[in-house]
Amino acid sequence: MSIPTLDDLNFVNSKVLVRIDINSPVDSKTGKLLDDSRIKAHVETIRELVNRGNGVVLVSHQGRPGDNDFTDLEEHSRLLQKHLDMEVEFVGDVMGPYARERIKNMKLGSVLLLDNVRFVSEELIEASPLQHSKSFLVRRLQPLFQGYVNDAFATAHRSQASLVGFPLVLRSSAGRVMEKEVSALAKVFNEGEEPKVFIMGGGKVLDSLRIIENLVKRRLADRILTGGLIAELFAVAKGLDLGKDNLQVLEKAGVLSLIPRARKLLLSGAPVEIPVDFKVEKGGQVYEEPASKVTGVIKDVGSTTVGIYSSFIRDAKIIVMRGPMGVIEDERFRESSRALLRNSLESPGYLIVGGGHMISLLGGVGPLDSSKVHVSTGGGALLLFLAGERLPALEALDISAREVLKR
Repeated sequence: MSIPTLDDLNFVNSKVLVRIDINSPVDSKTGKLLDDSRIKAHVETIRELVNRGNGVVLVSHQGRPGDNDFTDLEEHSRLLQKHLDMEVEFVGDVMGPYARERIKNMKLGSVLLLDNVRFVSEELIEASPLQHSKSFLVRRLQPLFQGYVNDAFATAHRSQASLVGFPLVLRSSAGRVMEKEVSALAKVFNEGEEPKVFIMGGGKVLDSLRIIENLVKRRLADRILTGGLIAELFAVAKGLDLGKDNLQVLEKAGVLSLIPRARKLLLSGAPVEIPVDFKVEKGGQVYEEPASKVTGVIKDVGSTTVGIYSSFIRDAKIIVMRGPMGVIEDERFRESSRALLRNSLESPGYLIVGGGHMISLLGGVGPLDSSKVHVSTGGGALLLFLAGERLPALEALDISAREVLKR
């Protein structure tokens, strides 16, 4: 695909609509935002557009209707204002007369944040870019702008109006967050960047299995190191007896039906590595047990497994780390994930870290070298990208580059 960036479309002294993703965790008791990392991520794109003399209008979402985190964006605007160190006007409207009037009267060099775009029912519909380009949201806002920037990689897997409709009617580009995500993840598919090591853990077993199937099909991975529930699934598929308690955990997670798919991958010669030992909990105590003789409830991979995995990491040119090895909510089962993350950062390879749990472990690491480490803002988008599936927001930018820019 051909995806224009801000370097290709030099927006100057114009009004630009920018789709960002500042969807953040919300404290269910206080309604306050718990984390502003996604808000900070977009500062570079916004500041660059403002410095070029543009009037910047931001559109984003927060939560889904009916969920506890479905709220307006007023607090987001205050945090954005703090990180930008300039005024950000919050507009308690999305596409109504008040919003359109504020956009018409805004001065170049200023920033507006429209309210939660999911207050508009059209935004909840999954449809084609062409259909969305004819939506009320797009038709009412498009005449007010000279350009559109999509900086919301984390929602690139959605085919919704604010993400795919505007590129068909406005000169459009990716923002810096989107550009960095696509550039970093493209390394996964580049030849000549071998060996590539994928560290797959966490509890999203079906998602991880889909990614592994794609990696094997496209021969992208030299090693796939497993932890968490996906490791237990492959261990059972291999024929290891993990005991009744751990089978019950897998049954409760609804993944026992995936055993044939995991077994098929192993029989095909897929480069999937399974832990040789686990940290287990038994009677409130923590033990390390070999994978061939598990008697406790598995909570983490063992130290021997960490040593083996680390040897693969040291030789890798590309390392993708998604999901922890153990139950990191419990401090007793956090060390293996920390160790593998630390060894990945110290290795000569390029590291891509995705998933909220793994990103949370980066907190105490200190400044990261952006030339060597990429921290992905994407959740579902990252999963689908690695699983080789389409991302509608990227496809819409590609359509824009081929059709709109030639008009």
